[in-house]
Amino acid sequence: MLTAAAFSRLELRQRLHLLLVLGACLALSVGLVAFRVFLTQQIYFVFLLWNLLLALIPFGLSTMLGLAAGPVRARVLVPVGAVWLLFFPNAPYLLTDLFHLEPRSGVPYWYDLILLLTCAWTGLLLAYASLLDMQTLVQRRLGTAISWGFVVVALLLSSFGIYLGRFLRLNSWHVVTNPLTFFYDILTRVLHPAAHPRTWGVTLLFGVFLVLGYSTVRLLGRLRPAPAEA
Repeated sequence: MLTAAAFSRLELRQRLHLLLVLGACLALSVGLVAFRVFLTQQIYFVFLLWNLLLALIPFGLSTMLGLAAGPVRARVLVPVGAVWLLFFPNAPYLLTDLFHLEPRSGVPYWYDLILLLTCAWTGLLLAYASLLDMQTLVQRRLGTAISWGFVVVALLLSSFGIYLGRFLRLNSWHVVTNPLTFFYDILTRVLHPAAHPRTWGVTLLFGVFLVLGYSTVRLLGRLRPAPAEA
């Protein structure tokens, strides 16, 4: 049986390993973009660095909550959780940057493929790591079943956010800078779903994909290598 202190040390060690892996993915993403700029003297894919920065925001918020000493009070968890949910779609949104893949002069096609896949994978890892932190907080307060309900809802809302960002070019900060347009576009699609089939096609299919991906990652995390034969 692990003591509270031993569990805390184990949790911190796992967190450190996660940060090292995420740091390596981020470093590779930045390096690939920087080398492409150096090679082509063009800044076309530099926008990926901004997208990665936005993807770090929900991870930073969930890490802060996850490492907080003692139980997180509702008066802190609710507003921080709301901000987290607002920025959370920015992490899996990086998957849709694969839309930018096409042959371009000055760099091999396969290089851009690896660059985009690396950034997309990094965004997805940041999303799942952040979601795991938030699910853990919900599970401690409300139980396992509700925590998985939270996961499904968060990923479906995230998929809707991905649609808003990719097809309507809305961003998280438009809630503050342009709230009327932001909420009008959302309300229109909620009240008239039949008139917006692409909205709900993207939301549902992307949501199913993200839920299955997260469930797979959680399952893989529980697997252990078979003991070596004597």
